[in-house]
Amino acid sequence: MDEYLIANGTVVTLGDNDEIIDDGAVYVKNGSIEDVGKTAELKEKYDCPVKVDATDQVVMPGFICAHHHLYSTMARGFTPPGEPAYTFEEILERLWWKLDRALTEEAVEYSAYIPLIECIRNGTTTFLDHHASPSCVDGSLDILADAVEQAGLRANLSYEVSDRNEPGQGVEENRRFLDSLSSRDSEFIGGMVGIHASLTVSDDTLARCREVAEEFDVGYHLHVAEGVEDHQDALENYGMRTVERLVENDICGDDTLYIHCVNVNEKEIELIRDTGTMVVHNPESNMNNAVGVAPVLEMLEEGITVGLGTDGMASDMPSQMRVAHLLHQLDKSDPRVAFVEAPELLIQNNVEIANRLFPVELGKIEPGAAADFAILDYSAPTELSGDTFLGHLIYGLVDATVDTTIVNGNILMQDKEVKVFDVPEVARECREIAGDLWQRIS
Repeated sequence: MDEYLIANGTVVTLGDNDEIIDDGAVYVKNGSIEDVGKTAELKEKYDCPVKVDATDQVVMPGFICAHHHLYSTMARGFTPPGEPAYTFEEILERLWWKLDRALTEEAVEYSAYIPLIECIRNGTTTFLDHHASPSCVDGSLDILADAVEQAGLRANLSYEVSDRNEPGQGVEENRRFLDSLSSRDSEFIGGMVGIHASLTVSDDTLARCREVAEEFDVGYHLHVAEGVEDHQDALENYGMRTVERLVENDICGDDTLYIHCVNVNEKEIELIRDTGTMVVHNPESNMNNAVGVAPVLEMLEEGITVGLGTDGMASDMPSQMRVAHLLHQLDKSDPRVAFVEAPELLIQNNVEIANRLFPVELGKIEPGAAADFAILDYSAPTELSGDTFLGHLIYGLVDATVDTTIVNGNILMQDKEVKVFDVPEVARECREIAGDLWQRIS
């Protein structure tokens, strides 16, 4: 029986109880949270070691990223040949579609290791990944799943189906991987049917994706209306806007993620609401690609579950939350907005998304939930309470260093030392692989 205490910390439970416990402790047993309370009480109650002394630290549920691209590691520092891309379509054609096509099995593997390490370093314990490697499709999701299991994290994986290289490329990889999950029998790994975006798939390909999703009773993970090109393509080729087309093809529902939704109109927002489809906001990526500001506040007002992702740009979720906060204040020219809504994306809606997709309770510190934690160095300079927590989260905890990351009770990093990888060796090997990949692209 594996049991221990996390003790002497400020425990932020979130979840239904949503309390802050000074000098708090958590009793962990066999990968689950068994009890939460004051340190003195739990020490007296349970005869087990204190494995984590959280003095001057804040103990929170592990962070969740609702949209990632592990393979984007290989773009870091790379300058595509030719003129700089100006439109979003040019960004796709000159960078991302060249990079993903150049990925080998080895590059897929090592491109995953780096963001997995960064997830651990940033207390991100669960993420949803959207993968593409057109030159090595078959088995690519297994490569990622093996890397995730080696890291000890939780992930939902999908291959982004597209017609851009061959019709329906990736459909069978999603089918094969979803079928393999029963033999993998892991609460750490899940899957969905990935689709790149409406503008790169035909109706026939959408029908093939739908067959797989219905066979395995899963939803879809796809980019929606990220750039104006998406709805322009839908209007020109199908006589309707992007969301209308997807709903027409039944690519929607309460187990489906629409990523971005930057260029959606009022009617499309109503369709998203009426189908119960979830949305994931990626503010830093949208700013980087200059595609616009997603109408997140309007979607929240309509009762749509809007989560938060990084789109592969990073693995640090609190920083994405603060970007969302500041971006929407600027967009609305109103300092009163997004103070509550931006944290809601991270600490409430990402939890709801993950709990629809994983068989364990995530995102809360309460008995019965998974023992997934991010423990941050943070000595609050002012009162830290339920009334002040959001201010500390946005303007203090966002800059705090994660000291310890735990998933399912397993300590993946402690005293800022990642325990599951030889980080310098992984980085050295990744640099060599990336150098070869850059040469192939150039």
